[in-house]
Amino acid sequence: MEITLNKLNNTEGVIKIRLTEGDYQPHVEEKVKDYSRKANIKGFRQGKVPAGVIKKMFGKSILVDEVNQVLTHKLTEYIRENNLKILGEPLPNQELARQIDWDSQKDFEFEYQIGMIGDFQYNLSKDDKVIAFPIEVDDKVINETIEDLKIRFGKVSYPEASEAGDNLFGELRSAETKEDGEPAFKKEFLSINTNKVDKAVQPKFLGVKKDDVVEFELEKAFTNKEALTELLGESEAEAKAVKGPFQFKVANVTRTQPAELNQELFDRVFGKDTVTTEEEFIAKVRETIAENYQRESQHFLDHNIEDYFLANTNIDLPEDFLKTWLKARSDGKVTDAVLEEEFDAYKRSLKWDIVKNRIADDHNISVASEEVRDRAKQLIISQFGGQAFADQIADRLDGITDNYLQHEDGQNFMKLYNQLRSEKILNYIKEQITIEEKKVSVDEFRKITAEHTH
Repeated sequence: MEITLNKLNNTEGVIKIRLTEGDYQPHVEEKVKDYSRKANIKGFRQGKVPAGVIKKMFGKSILVDEVNQVLTHKLTEYIRENNLKILGEPLPNQELARQIDWDSQKDFEFEYQIGMIGDFQYNLSKDDKVIAFPIEVDDKVINETIEDLKIRFGKVSYPEASEAGDNLFGELRSAETKEDGEPAFKKEFLSINTNKVDKAVQPKFLGVKKDDVVEFELEKAFTNKEALTELLGESEAEAKAVKGPFQFKVANVTRTQPAELNQELFDRVFGKDTVTTEEEFIAKVRETIAENYQRESQHFLDHNIEDYFLANTNIDLPEDFLKTWLKARSDGKVTDAVLEEEFDAYKRSLKWDIVKNRIADDHNISVASEEVRDRAKQLIISQFGGQAFADQIADRLDGITDNYLQHEDGQNFMKLYNQLRSEKILNYIKEQITIEEKKVSVDEFRKITAEHTH
């Protein structure tokens, strides 16, 4: 057997494997004997089928299987022993493979295209600086949140005609139609809050009743992009593309009387007797908002760390190989058009994974299976009612956790494992670099994240 690597450049190469009869024939003979012992063929007693009969009936398929087994083993061994940092899997030269004459050929030659990670260095010290944007929860946010809670838990009525602040439920359809006469855009079950309609257009939505039809220009009625995306349930880019004259057929009008700031509201928001005074309620709202915004701020910091390392770490990738490999393993789902649209995002994600993996290897960052079990228990408890639930099922929690982690062939286990590993790597990075904090308001944070681009 002869294995050689022909490096085409720093990130791509071809592994050639030459097999002689002595490399695979002992495996073939052993498999023929195994078939002879187990085959159930008419005219022969089981376990007494002659080797010649087995070779005549199954010889070629046995040969192909055993050659492929030897190839797979030797290829994996060569990559490991030579410490090749490959991406994806080796791609066999199919044209060369098709030329093989399995009936008469004794020696074989195979080629595998491989993609490799170019050698790279990363910086990880206090000289590396990343900005964090902790969000200050001011009284404006608190008051807006409390007003929203009062509306959410308020008393709903159904007036005959709409007023400002009412919600209209119904069907939205564009005036533009497709070839079959159907609207180019249609949403059958949609809610419009009249206060979110631009003031100039709002009168069209006031005084309307069930079965009334309101005609308006969508982009003039909803100039606020957040209100538009919320209304349509589409991404920002998709929502911006929806324009022109529309009709809204009213199916129902609802009006909400805000809830009073009393114990009933406190209990409905946070659970019975969790807070008992207005001061405690406001403090709890502030605490909850702060926790939510802290998660958002930390998520954006993680994203900024990723940006920093990708911008300051030079990694050569075998782009041509990766495109070929992605298409080859996709069963036709990945086309040139798909690659044109999505390859940059894939490449970015791959580079970040490479950096994180190198940091984890260099600094012995790992995750124990017990850590995954503990995270799964926390997740199960939080989803089903907190500590009270945990106390009720204490004797069954381990079994429930095992079932959860084994679900879908262990996919839940791997998902939590990867989450924990990524968290550990990011936490380690944060300990080594300098994080400069710049406190911002909620509106400022929203503006910063909206303007953030790769």
